[in-house]
Amino acid sequence: MNHSHERHYHPVPEVPDADVRFQASRRVTVIGAVVNLLLAIGKTVVGVLGNSQALVADGVHSFSDLVTDAMVLVASQHGSKAADEDHPYGHARIETAMTVGLGAILITVAAGISIDAVERLFNPEELLRPGVLALVAAALSVFANEGLFRYTLRVARRVRSNLLKANAWHHRSDALSSIVVIVGVGGTMAGLDYLDAIAAVGVALMVAKMGWDLAWNSLRELVDTSLDAKTVKAIRDELKQVDGVHSVHELRTRRMGPDALVDVHVLVDPELSVSEGHHVSETARSRLIRRFEEVQDVLVHIDPEDDETSRPSVGLPSRNALLEELRPRWRAIFGEGLEEKKVTLHYLDGRVRLEVVLPLVALERHSAESLQRALAATAEEREEVELIRVYFA
Repeated sequence: MNHSHERHYHPVPEVPDADVRFQASRRVTVIGAVVNLLLAIGKTVVGVLGNSQALVADGVHSFSDLVTDAMVLVASQHGSKAADEDHPYGHARIETAMTVGLGAILITVAAGISIDAVERLFNPEELLRPGVLALVAAALSVFANEGLFRYTLRVARRVRSNLLKANAWHHRSDALSSIVVIVGVGGTMAGLDYLDAIAAVGVALMVAKMGWDLAWNSLRELVDTSLDAKTVKAIRDELKQVDGVHSVHELRTRRMGPDALVDVHVLVDPELSVSEGHHVSETARSRLIRRFEEVQDVLVHIDPEDDETSRPSVGLPSRNALLEELRPRWRAIFGEGLEEKKVTLHYLDGRVRLEVVLPLVALERHSAESLQRALAATAEEREEVELIRVYFA
């Protein structure tokens, strides 16, 4: 049985092509960058004038958003390039690598904000006392960032971009951090002078948590972490429904940017033709791509036996080597002018089975039983040959 390897790089029709994804990503990111720039300037200036350390921290957070927006633009442009000779799986992991950098930047910004706020807590004379202006600015920031979150997430789902989804949740974290600022400023105005600094630490922790989640999930992708157990089980169950598939093993999955890649071995009848084995693999591949939106590439390895438990066939003689030895012996049996029509070899459980098809005229010289015994005898000294079957056509 031949092993059929089928690898395809063509996306399913429903998925937006690379150019559409890039254009959509660029548009939503540019809009987000403009809003973030206005928010960053506004919150920082109002925070300084209004004596709110938490609002200044939130403004720095918005400035960091500009850096992440730029990273998203660069990653989207390069990550959307089609597969080429040097990158047969495409360039989607450029987005992934950029996301790791984005997470590291957020963690660094959070550390700086926290250190400054803690120092002020231990030096009460340095605590700031914000006013109503800071409260209004924080409220406007909540509405602006929540709007950006909803818009960006809608586009991210449409173009299936994990990086855009991350940026969307980054906008949501900005809205939440501004709510924390409102609480801190309001508490300070009510007489709790330390609450603004505590709010700044709270904002920093939220920023750090977002940075860690982005970096960690992207690092898991870069080291080829499998899809979640529920999805892997669903893929396995779907493959078992394919006509001709007896069982599934060595199922491996990984992510490549927004896409999922699948490698799998499927067990089929050991005496299927190569073309039928190919049909089974094509059916399995297309079924997974139709069933799972994220699955874009499937490698199906057809096994005639369970290679996790069977003896390996590596090291057995090749077709040409074996027939070169056996054919002279068969000629001596057939006599002049008679040759086999077809010889099929099955490599199973560490041995070889042969099926020899002879023309019907062979039965004019020999009986079927005598030919079966004679051909089987020619291979008795070869331990690798399990049996020889003789057919007539």
